[in-house]
Amino acid sequence: MEYSEKQLQIMKKAEKLFAEKGYNGTSVRDIAEKAGINLAMVSYYFGSKEKLLEAVFDYRIGMTKQLLSDILHKTNLSSLEKMNLLIDVYVKKIIEQQPFNKILAREQVVNTTGHTANLILQMKRTYMDTVLSLIREGQKKGEFQKHIDVSLLMTTIIGTANHLVTTKHYYRQLNNYEELSDEAFNKLIEKKLRNHIKFILKASLTYES
Repeated sequence: MEYSEKQLQIMKKAEKLFAEKGYNGTSVRDIAEKAGINLAMVSYYFGSKEKLLEAVFDYRIGMTKQLLSDILHKTNLSSLEKMNLLIDVYVKKIIEQQPFNKILAREQVVNTTGHTANLILQMKRTYMDTVLSLIREGQKKGEFQKHIDVSLLMTTIIGTANHLVTTKHYYRQLNNYEELSDEAFNKLIEKKLRNHIKFILKASLTYES
């Protein structure tokens, strides 16, 4: 779905509020004030707070699907290079979209049915299908080993990245990075995550167990 500039402005403000205060703790009035618009404009553009949350998910997931599709259709890269690019895209996304990832983590636990839950499931299936396609491509070329549990591999990749980002305040303290600015710290963990996950990925895909 295409969104206007005004809709995107409202969605991004709502996303931050949902991340900070939770869906139930955020009112339509809060969103309108944050976006600097009349209260009625939220209903005009989205219909309800629930539909606004769905629009946030629809927008973020739509962007992710396009990025994954672009990676799949790169013909000048090896299968491992495509997987590494997927890691770069994924890690960059969760670093830059931390408010959305906080909402996503919460919604996966709180809501297991409904439109938002279906959107999350679609996103997971898109990731799964992309990784599966890349692995099968690599196996046909003899680049990857034959016996790979794709679900567990994805759990390792996504779980490692999400855990670090959602608990980064502990990582920061445990590794004495308190003196770094938020921008510098985010750049540091993005680089570390990329390298670490790529190391795990290569070992899982290319070395026989």
